[in-house]
Amino acid sequence: MRTNQPQTIYLNEYQVPAYLVDHVDLRFELFEDGARVHSTMTVRKNPESSQADAPLELNGDSLKLESVTLDGSQLAGDAYEEQGDKLVVHTVPAQFELNVVTWIEPQNNTRLEGLYKSSGMFCTQCEAEGFRCITYYPDRPDVMAVFRTRVEADKADYPILLSNGNPIEQGELEGGRHFVTWEDPFPKPAYLFALVAGDLVEKKDTFTTCSGRSIDLRMYVEPRNSAKCDFAMDALKRSMRWDEEVYGREYDLDIFMIVAVDDFNMGAMENKGLNIFNSSCVLASQETATDASFQRIEAIVAHEYFHNWSGNRVTCRDWFQLSLKEGFTVFRDAQFSADMGSPTVKRIEDATLLRTAQFAEDAGPMAHPVRPASYMEISNFYTLTIYEKGAEVVRMIHNLLGDELFRKGSDLYFERHDGQAVTTDDFVRAMEDASGRDLSQFRLWYEQAGTPVVTVSDEYDKQSGVYRLNIRQSIPDTPGQSGKKPQHIPFALGLLDQTGQPLPLNLTADEQNGPEERVLELTDAEHSFEFYGLSDRPVPSLLRNFSAPVRVQYPWTREQLLFLMSHDPDGFNRWDAGQRLAVDVIQSLMEASGDAEIDSRLVEAYRSLLNDTSLDQALVAKMLLLPSEAYLVELADQADVPAIHEARERVLTHLATSLREELVACYRRSLAQGDYQLTPDAIAHRSLRNTALAWLLHIKDVEGLAFALDQYQTADNMTDRLGALRALVNSDFVDEREKTLADFYDQFRDDPQVVEMWFSVQAASHQAGQLPQIKALLQHSAFDWKNPNKVRSVIGAFAGQNLAGFHKADGSGYQFLADQVCRLDDSNPQIAARLISPLTRWKKYAPQYGQQMKAALEHVRNKNELSRDVYEVVLKSLAD
Repeated sequence: MRTNQPQTIYLNEYQVPAYLVDHVDLRFELFEDGARVHSTMTVRKNPESSQADAPLELNGDSLKLESVTLDGSQLAGDAYEEQGDKLVVHTVPAQFELNVVTWIEPQNNTRLEGLYKSSGMFCTQCEAEGFRCITYYPDRPDVMAVFRTRVEADKADYPILLSNGNPIEQGELEGGRHFVTWEDPFPKPAYLFALVAGDLVEKKDTFTTCSGRSIDLRMYVEPRNSAKCDFAMDALKRSMRWDEEVYGREYDLDIFMIVAVDDFNMGAMENKGLNIFNSSCVLASQETATDASFQRIEAIVAHEYFHNWSGNRVTCRDWFQLSLKEGFTVFRDAQFSADMGSPTVKRIEDATLLRTAQFAEDAGPMAHPVRPASYMEISNFYTLTIYEKGAEVVRMIHNLLGDELFRKGSDLYFERHDGQAVTTDDFVRAMEDASGRDLSQFRLWYEQAGTPVVTVSDEYDKQSGVYRLNIRQSIPDTPGQSGKKPQHIPFALGLLDQTGQPLPLNLTADEQNGPEERVLELTDAEHSFEFYGLSDRPVPSLLRNFSAPVRVQYPWTREQLLFLMSHDPDGFNRWDAGQRLAVDVIQSLMEASGDAEIDSRLVEAYRSLLNDTSLDQALVAKMLLLPSEAYLVELADQADVPAIHEARERVLTHLATSLREELVACYRRSLAQGDYQLTPDAIAHRSLRNTALAWLLHIKDVEGLAFALDQYQTADNMTDRLGALRALVNSDFVDEREKTLADFYDQFRDDPQVVEMWFSVQAASHQAGQLPQIKALLQHSAFDWKNPNKVRSVIGAFAGQNLAGFHKADGSGYQFLADQVCRLDDSNPQIAARLISPLTRWKKYAPQYGQQMKAALEHVRNKNELSRDVYEVVLKSLAD
């Protein structure tokens, strides 16, 4: 068990840096047995710091120090010392030049932080604190410097040498080596530094900005992936144009580069001018990527590009402000994705992630505000709260201000803080100053953890024609926070009459023909709103388009939910009504004894969806998906996963059996869509087709099996091929499943990204992903413990998606996960800390499961030399 506990860092203890760095000159000598890093920094004392006579402290991690030189003179041994993870120079002048030479071993860096080797190439990951693994440096985001980087390596093995900014010099060196020098004219924190050296294929394109400048676009991939770059390149150009048109942001350098890396802890990294991507987040072709993969790639390419302004040009003062860049940029990429596809479907996808996973995080032991007050290990705070809830906070500001004022606010923010490291308060202040709105109370969204619960009741007085909504908000206690204040919540709603027509929302007796939708602003613990001029009791449509990340409690009847499914003009709320109806039916089965009947109205609602070809097929595809087991767990007080699984399976079986003819017709109808196209309509039809196929195989339909085998063999795209495979894997057709799995692997064994799909489709299946099969996958020749994608595709998919397989009564799934976390903690603590998440909410589950989950956590806690990453998660999860 760890005895040297990590230090807790607190926001309220923030101090400005004692020293600032104006310029950094880096020279990398790359070799097979390591790398020598020469760092020359121009440093000065910070006039805003109160630490006038403080020694110079530089961060370092796993470095071999070779020399330290101050203003050209080698420092004597007593002038500096290495103190754990710091290099301390005791006495320095007000302004000076410091040269530090370090030796590192990228080839042995399994943590994938700093400079490491992946598939034979050198690459970096410096966010959040990876730069200190390269050289001694004040590694904090509020120290911003201009970087010049010279990279030297063997030319035959590493013909491509890249870093941030624009290339300014290149040449040959002795011994078959060469160099390239890069200069980034924009000051940046060290976390945005990047370097890549390898034998890569270069794909080129250009983009002309709104001011007429020509930008050189380059993508670097391994030769085997050269045919999988076109989509990402096109997505990049769409992103650049969109950011100019919607936010007025033009690209600033002469060149923009993307590199695909197989071994990467994250999805991608927005390093200035040189974005490094996990291969799975950038490489795509019709034959190897699903529709979901294409959409994910488009969103991630946009996200990293948008960071050029919301994160790079304006960056974070400290890591407590992480959502300043991530929340704002996730909101921007969500806007972009909505514009590129179906806005309603995008909103449904975002809300599903929030309500299933982020709400769970908000209710768990790692709950924290969008702007955390403390942390032990910053890597643990790259969370859904920071990213997704942070984006929702920005979206609410947009909802309150409207398009025009929000754009004025973002323009002011970029203009006011360009080249600065700032805070979330600076962002909100820019919105206030541009709009004239007071957002003082709204700031509580950044300060208070937990998901607000909005409870709604209503009354109708037929004689006066007045309909009253009573709305009360409350926020549950979370670790370290109780007695929370009411927050400023934009609450969008509409009212429908008995025929489904929208009603005018008149808030006074004198008002006539009010709007059909209003955004009510909830600021107090309780509100009452009265609507006048209503001849009959309306049906309320609440929290339209998910206007705030809250839980809504209202006593909807099944009749009302069926009505909203058919009539609500808000597409999100139509979907939400269907989800609530399905949840109610599934939960009623769990509560009933014996063989309770399934409400026939649910079958008829789904029949109407399948038969109505006039509806938005993208929305229909989403509405046909039953609530996930993970969402049902989140709604339970004491989750019994086997009972949830059994009830959901019963409903799915009943629906598929009752709608068998409609499912066959839907499947056949979708086959007439013609050749593969990556359009919203085509994507919707493929989604419907594969849902129908999965339902048919769920009931072991013989005609459905023929459909699946034919689709698998004749598919001209990965969406349909994988859709058929997934349907088979989740069915009782064992022989066909095993044959198809073997054939799929034989066809795609040389494509790592597709093999990851092959792993995950099995690990996530309660049919094919029982613990013995999971252990067998870990022994497969294609599995690689050093590759985070492979680890996530097996262990992550099993524990996070295959709830029926993971939550076994004997606790074997929990012990298995604990063992894998302990193994990974020694090599890649970041991945280990993220994988342990399913165990952290042990209090959420029924006692017979929760106690075994707790025991698995205690097993991890007792490991010798536990990393800071995992230690923090386990400590907080086991706290009373």
